[in-house]
Formats: sequence, C-alpha cells, structure tokens
Amino acid sequence: MITKQQIVIFNTSADTLYHSGDYTSATILYFKTLFAIQDFLLLEKIGESPKDHNSRFRSLEQNYPELLKELDIEFSTYRDTYSKIIDKETCLRIKKLVDHDIQKYHIKE
Repeated sequence: MITKQQIVIFNTSADTLYHSGDYTSATILYFKTLFAIQDFLLLEKIGESPKDHNSRFRSLEQNYPELLKELDIEFSTYRDTYSKIIDKETCLRIKKLVDHDIQKYHIKE
C-alpha cells in the first residue's frame, strides 16, 4: 500500500539526483513518483491499487482520465529510460509534471 510519505521520499530522492546532474536516474525516480501518486489516488478512490502498468492504464481510464492522458503522452519517455541517456530538458519536463500532480492532489501537506 502506497502512502503520501513514500511519494514524498521518492520525489525527494529524484530531486537529489536531478540536482547532482544524474538526469536518467532522476527521471526514473520521477516516474516512480508519478506512478505512486496515481496508485495512491486509485487506492483512495476504488480501494485498490494496480498490480502492473496495464491495470494502471485501465483503472486510470475509468477513474482519472486526465491522469491517463498525461501518462499516455509521457510513457514512451519512461520506456526510453531503460535504454537511453536522458537529457536535462526531458528530466525537467517530467519533474514539472510530478511537481504539478503533487500540488494538485495535495500530496505534501
């Protein structure tokens, strides 16, 4: 079960990597943070969190279509983290997305 505290920890770790210049690792952790936010919201709304990406997509489609749209746009970037070096601009784009969702969904209180 994902908690707000875990989300904040993932995000703080991603920020540390971002500030150290490790944009690939930071991007991976920003995506982990993003998935954790989505899972937390789904857990609160429907009482369960997804077990994999496919079930996350289906649950988001039914319950948070705006989050599915955001994820759909950036999922190829997530896949790129497995085989490519991520540049600062790409990492910053994902960081801003995560920061926006943390604010919007009141993760840090």
